[in-house]
Amino acid sequence: MTCFIATLKIKPGHEADFERVQAELSQLTHENEPGTFVYDILRSRTKPDTYVVYARFKDEAAFQLHQTTPFHDRLVPPIMATLGGDMDLQFYDWVA
Repeated sequence: MTCFIATLKIKPGHEADFERVQAELSQLTHENEPGTFVYDILRSRTKPDTYVVYARFKDEAAFQLHQTTPFHDRLVPPIMATLGGDMDLQFYDWVA
């Protein structure tokens, strides 16, 4: 299984916008992508401007599908607009 962990630092005052749009992306992902097993957004308890997105896909094809959905294309630009720096995106293989 293909997984990613993205760590994102959000511009001050844009946290609510980020959470709103990410929540919509998460909901649509879960509703429309059976090959996406997990798509979660986590907020740091100690750094309120820092979030992690964790996703787990059945395989690389499911990840590629996720990247090309119309709702992904619509929602990612406003998400990126909330970032206060570069996103740290790391890919992993699921073990257990």
